[in-house]
Amino acid sequence: MIPKEILKKVKRIEIQTRGLVNDVFSGEYHSVFKGRGMEFSEVREYLPGDDIRTIDWNVTARMGHPFVKIFEEERELTVMLVVDVSSSSAFGTVSQMKSEIAAEICALLAFSAIKNNDKVGLIIFSEGVEKFVTPKKGKSHVLRVIREVLYHQPQGHRTDIGQALEYLSKVSRRRSVVFLISDFLSSGYEKALQIANKRHDIVAISLTDPREQELPDVGFIELEDAETGETWLLDTSDEGTRRAFSKRALQDKSGRDKIFRSMNVDQVEINTRISYVEPLIRFFKMRAKRYR
Repeated sequence: MIPKEILKKVKRIEIQTRGLVNDVFSGEYHSVFKGRGMEFSEVREYLPGDDIRTIDWNVTARMGHPFVKIFEEERELTVMLVVDVSSSSAFGTVSQMKSEIAAEICALLAFSAIKNNDKVGLIIFSEGVEKFVTPKKGKSHVLRVIREVLYHQPQGHRTDIGQALEYLSKVSRRRSVVFLISDFLSSGYEKALQIANKRHDIVAISLTDPREQELPDVGFIELEDAETGETWLLDTSDEGTRRAFSKRALQDKSGRDKIFRSMNVDQVEINTRISYVEPLIRFFKMRAKRYR
């Protein structure tokens, strides 16, 4: 039985995100993602003016004269939401936890997808894959996806992005648009990301909180790593301590950015101190310009 407060949250998120979809995101989503997927249809003889890059060399060699491949636009897309629910996602020092923002982003993307008659699937993971929802269409399915993200009780504490991406590659054979939503407090996932990105259009949505980037000057505080349980006692009145903390956070971000750039994976950076709407709008507009 789903608690009433979860159902209320689902309803609130539905009302909020459907308004954004209707007013802002639907057209942007369509221009960015629809028509990006092309599937093979047939071959025909080469005609003057055809792009030589479409020549099917196997058929050409067999027939003795040039043939080209003909592709047609896929009629629908599959959107996969791959969501991190590790212990660090249950953190937020402004108004919402990272996990709550992740649920709202999922709703926004899912409603945008079904408005364009696309399928939506879900993978929930921590240190292992904890839930898989087969891609389907329709409002009732999207509401189920939102409920799963909100109501899911994580079994693991740590983050293993590599395992999630390996699972994605097994269950999603057809090319999909994949939104990987995480704080990316993980390592060793580069190879799995590279493999998955060859088949899918992967967009990394990274969630951070201000207190993960800098410490306030409030004297001695005890910090606990939500994923390992390890604790530290820090003197935040010491400027060197605060500077070292910020430097480490910046190094982690730079390393993550470098990985995404090297694989041509788009990244949307969301911080809990500001609305996620503007960064997503900027991302959609950037992608739309790229494909003009």
